[in-house]
Amino acid sequence: MTRFAPSPTGFLHLGGARTALFNWLFARHHGGRFLLRIEDTDRARSTQPAIDAIIDGMRWLGLDWDGEAVHQFARAARHAEVARTLVEHGHAYRCYATPEELTNLRDSQRAAGQPIRYDARWRDRPPEEAPADAPYVIRLRAPREGATTIPDLVQGDVTVQNAELDDLVLLRSDGTPTYMLAVVVDDHDMGVSHVIRGDDHLNNAFRQLPIIRAMDQVARKAGDAGWPDPVYAHIPLIHGSDGAKLSKRHGAVGIEAYRDEMGILPEALDNYLVRLGWGHGDDEIISRAQATQWFDIADVGKGPSRFDLKKLENLNGHYLREADDARLAALVAPRLGHAVGGAAFDLLTRAMAVLKVRAANLNDLAEGARFLDAARPVAIEPDAESLLAGDARSLLARAHAALDAVERWDTGHLDGAVRSVAEEAGVKLGQVAQPLRAALTGRRTSPGIFDVLELLGRSESLGRIADRMAA
Repeated sequence: MTRFAPSPTGFLHLGGARTALFNWLFARHHGGRFLLRIEDTDRARSTQPAIDAIIDGMRWLGLDWDGEAVHQFARAARHAEVARTLVEHGHAYRCYATPEELTNLRDSQRAAGQPIRYDARWRDRPPEEAPADAPYVIRLRAPREGATTIPDLVQGDVTVQNAELDDLVLLRSDGTPTYMLAVVVDDHDMGVSHVIRGDDHLNNAFRQLPIIRAMDQVARKAGDAGWPDPVYAHIPLIHGSDGAKLSKRHGAVGIEAYRDEMGILPEALDNYLVRLGWGHGDDEIISRAQATQWFDIADVGKGPSRFDLKKLENLNGHYLREADDARLAALVAPRLGHAVGGAAFDLLTRAMAVLKVRAANLNDLAEGARFLDAARPVAIEPDAESLLAGDARSLLARAHAALDAVERWDTGHLDGAVRSVAEEAGVKLGQVAQPLRAALTGRRTSPGIFDVLELLGRSESLGRIADRMAA
């Protein structure tokens, strides 16, 4: 059983989306369950819009989870119960050190060039020395001797000397649990067997394992089921093209920007994310079904992956060409800035077949489709004005006459009519096609001119050409 446990302090970023995807794939590959836990214990920064954005992003990517989403804050009483249990069995203790004392301790350690670490001053003091009615925190009695080795599925065996660990706080003086405690308790209670997360959490694993092992001793002594160590897999972070950790300065890091602003399809982003650090031979195009069948966390590389927007756009172009035209039209319509329904939507749908051939994203499709319902006379973009210079208007007049005589308005007959105009005028086909493109679309580039003519239809096409002939 795996889980994805985002903190709702912002959008679902690319790294989080990939972590969720790897957890989903691992669980589905092994026939297990994939759980969602919202780690909202930071009440000052956790917001409902952020929770909504995370859930919306996961649904957009098709990452469905089993059961209801768990909200960590709602389980605070259970976390505190575990902390008190650890105190009762000698695995944790009450620390009465004041904030001022801890500040002075850190200042002195910093001045001496020592590691900043709690000095366990209340670890072995008898309870009767505790100041009456003074606030306290509960700290873990961390192991001091020996070393801890984690057999990580991605990083391999990683060892830390226990002397490097300090007695971390489990319960704050106001009775609220810390992240370290809450994560451990929730993972156990939810039955999480495999913890797959970013390698920036690797150090946390060494601080969380003593909590797990202490509770395992407590449970077994009571004759209950133990608290087994989870299997860890810490995946490398995603870096930008410059090799630095991916951040806002590299561009968009939240997946909603790729969906809403950049027009990326979910299957393209899904395919791209699964290939960031994991692969199956030389396969670049990998469907969700194939990824589920092939995925093995052991094949994830130890080094960070570099995000490459060009590769994502190339993948997106592939998925655009594979996508259903009606689906694309529905995604493109809101990007046109006006309502598109009825016959206009049917026309937009038919246009997708020719527009998606050259498009890299939904914005390209929307931009390419604007000529379909342009108001007459069609405005000519500055870089297309030169296409109507010289003898362009006389060629347009010839083309208008030839097209008006076409009996069947399809690309084959339209092609023949325009070619005949070029041949009779003794010019290359482009010298007729380019003025037609400008007259019909107002742009220098567009889908093939015969596709444009067919999409616009006889009446609209001839009307647009006539407008330019008279201009």
